[in-house]
Amino acid sequence: MRPPPGGRTRSRGLSLGVLALCVAAARCLQSQGVSLYIPQPAINATVEEDILLSVDYSCHGIPTIEWKYTSSWGVQKIVEWRPGTQANISRSHKDRVCTFDNGSIQLFSVGVRDSGSYIITVTERLGSSRFGTIVLHVSEILYEDLHFVAVFLAFLVAVAALLISLMWVCNKCAYKFQRKRRHKLKGNSLGLVIIDAHVTFFSPRKHLQLSGNSQSVCLLLCRKHSRGH
Repeated sequence: MRPPPGGRTRSRGLSLGVLALCVAAARCLQSQGVSLYIPQPAINATVEEDILLSVDYSCHGIPTIEWKYTSSWGVQKIVEWRPGTQANISRSHKDRVCTFDNGSIQLFSVGVRDSGSYIITVTERLGSSRFGTIVLHVSEILYEDLHFVAVFLAFLVAVAALLISLMWVCNKCAYKFQRKRRHKLKGNSLGLVIIDAHVTFFSPRKHLQLSGNSQSVCLLLCRKHSRGH
């Protein structure tokens, strides 16, 4: 007996449905073959700083990892490699990039020109891929310059204050020294007077005059009661 035509149609429809489900499941599994995680999608840095563009992925097998840099100047390829093999680094980033097996890269001594978007693409052998973006902003080190200026000004102020203090102490010591010297001169009652000439002594009783042939030297010791001294 021949099977009814409706049974053949149903069996064919069932087969096609199963095949479609298998294809959809395969596509779903293929699309879920690669997963990518970016913990920090935006990074702020300063000039001359080393930056880590951190990512993490999971997939079936060994994928191909590629990083690109996009900015107002266009798109530029940075590096491409497979974990366990040598990375192919572009000339523009030679000696400035370090790669890691988890897909992360590190940039050394970044500048303002490095600001932009960094796109990572993880591609599996079967063709499934995932991509992610990290935005990097690099700024000048203005606050460090201001800090240096502030420290330098504070140093100058401290030196000026020290010099003023030393000058005040020296002035004070000089004033005390002059005062002691004046006091000592006033207390001294003996003076030495050398006279190289004819000397005349006057007394209440009689007038005496001493003379010499060439020079006469007389040593007089007298008390200084004069107001001028």
